[in-house]
Amino acid sequence: MSALHFCLLSILALPLLAQAATPVTVATVEMKQPVRELLINGTLAADQAARLSASVSGLVNRVGVDIGDAVGAGDVLLELDAELNQLALRQAQASYRQQAATLNDAKRRLTEANSLSRSIAASEIRSLEAEVETSKASLAASQAEVLRQKALLKRHTLSAPFAGVISAKLTEVGEWVTPGTPVLELVGSNTLHADFAVPQRYFSQISRETPLTIRLESASTSRTDSAPQSEIPAEITAIVPVNDPSARTFVLRASLPSQGLTAGMAVFGNLSIQSSSAEPVVPRDALLRDVQGNVSVWLAVVNADGNADGDELVARRRAIKVRPGQSDPVIVLEGLRKGDKVVVRGNEGLRDGDRIQVTR
Repeated sequence: MSALHFCLLSILALPLLAQAATPVTVATVEMKQPVRELLINGTLAADQAARLSASVSGLVNRVGVDIGDAVGAGDVLLELDAELNQLALRQAQASYRQQAATLNDAKRRLTEANSLSRSIAASEIRSLEAEVETSKASLAASQAEVLRQKALLKRHTLSAPFAGVISAKLTEVGEWVTPGTPVLELVGSNTLHADFAVPQRYFSQISRETPLTIRLESASTSRTDSAPQSEIPAEITAIVPVNDPSARTFVLRASLPSQGLTAGMAVFGNLSIQSSSAEPVVPRDALLRDVQGNVSVWLAVVNADGNADGDELVARRRAIKVRPGQSDPVIVLEGLRKGDKVVVRGNEGLRDGDRIQVTR
């Protein structure tokens, strides 16, 4: 090959050697106290729920409700056969009237004796006074028995202690029930709460002011116009330090509106926990993932080749580890430090060592 041909080839190759810099946008790695999104599972429960039982033994005469019925506070739910107690009440009332008549007669005779005190012995007057006091005591006992029988008769009727829905019917007409044996289950319908099991390591990072949203359905579940909102803001009302030592969890209770919800629903909570220490963060657009799931970024570094200007920048790939989740910016666990420059735009086709030019 002649010297002329060699020179011509060298001149043609110069543009290839002097590759144009790729325009990119970079971001500086910052240290922040990021907010971590902690997903937790829980169950909705009614603030009020009771297994109702009769206060006295008796034969079920009427059951006025069935499963699913909505009732108000004070509504009659069940009645026991009260015939014997009604007779006992009448007897107590008759005894009361008899004792009242006896007392009136004793008072009359004492009044007459006092008016004839000069012709009646003092001991007889004292005897009449004692008889009046005895009659008063007997009347008080009779009155108490009347009140007791009325209370027993009232207890033959079972009323709803609060508004709600009948969730279980455990007896039928004709059955004999005893105190303490559940006959109905009532679930309150006004207010609900959600109980979540949270890992104990987060206990010191959560307070009643920690933001919490509750999701009723997975993101893949389709919604209709009549369905409840997918995310509902909730308020943390209680944090129980120890619930199940073997599971290493504690209970977090939150209140939420009850419209369109019912006890027993499975729910998903999202806690926004403020990190206690600063960590490196980068925009999500800076991340590159390969088919194995490895994460890397392109760094914009000063070219240390020595053949270029000191301000020339080149791309260097660096593998990093990030915290799982969908937050933006992303928390970096390993591989970056404060002040590093990462490429966030124009990083798709870069190769290691490519010259880059930062654009705004």
